[in-house]
Amino acid sequence: MHDSFTPLGGLVPLLNIHLGEIIFGGVGAGLYGMLIFIILTVFLAGLMVGRTPAYLEKKIEAYDVKLSVLFIFVGAIGILGFAAWACVSAWGVAGLTNRGPHGLSEILYAFSSAVGNNGSAFAGLSTNTPMYNTTLALAMLAGRFLMIVPVLALAGNLAQKKKVATDTGSFPVSGVTFGVLLVGTILIVGALTFFPVLALGPIVEHFIMTTSNIVY
Repeated sequence: MHDSFTPLGGLVPLLNIHLGEIIFGGVGAGLYGMLIFIILTVFLAGLMVGRTPAYLEKKIEAYDVKLSVLFIFVGAIGILGFAAWACVSAWGVAGLTNRGPHGLSEILYAFSSAVGNNGSAFAGLSTNTPMYNTTLALAMLAGRFLMIVPVLALAGNLAQKKKVATDTGSFPVSGVTFGVLLVGTILIVGALTFFPVLALGPIVEHFIMTTSNIVY
């Protein structure tokens, strides 16, 4: 069913998975994905205004930020790395029933869904081959265990920290200002990581669909 979406219709579930399903769905993964972005926002905002970065009365330090960045890095490499490998390999393009941008979207969605533990697919891609079965399994393994390890380490590190007093020197983590900063961090750190490949896939396909009669 997903393969029948319009180009921009297919872009929406792709983007939701790339952001860690922090908007709709992903009850468990979406929650800790949002907490990762909150920690990054608190740290970046604290650097910009010169205030102590703290969240839930726990000081956010370099180690916490490194774990948060590692979480995002593993997800991005898992999706983009495997998708790029499939795009330049004979076993990868052999499974395509559509060429051009839509074919890229099919491959990208397969590994996005595997890393994001989403469970859906663009049915136009034939993945029942030894290489696809292996690489998708590895992507799923990385998306679950290699991403949850830094989250657990971050939780353990925050749990053992002593609470710090909140005063005028602490950056406020509520209100409209923090909400705008959080959305900005999600878009800059999360969405822009995947914008180039989304531009080459569903966005290009959208312009082809609306400006010509080319069929791939």
